[in-house]
Amino acid sequence: MPDNQAYGVAADELRQFIEQFEQLEAEKKDVAERQKEIMSEAKARGYDTKVMKKIIALRKRDRDDIAEEEAILDMYKAALGMD
Repeated sequence: MPDNQAYGVAADELRQFIEQFEQLEAEKKDVAERQKEIMSEAKARGYDTKVMKKIIALRKRDRDDIAEEEAILDMYKAALGMD
């Protein structure tokens, strides 16, 4: 049988981890809702939110990776007569 005091400490620590995680999930949900509101406002003002999301994704990436991908895309488009 485990020591009740040791069990209590472990249970408190476990509860704390779970509560911290749950708090972060709630914050993540709030942030996602705020992001959705921002995109809705941008769309209402006439911006293309699909393009905005692509720009946001590009801004997260390394410039060299973007340049390499664009060069390959251009090469493939040229090969298919799409330029």
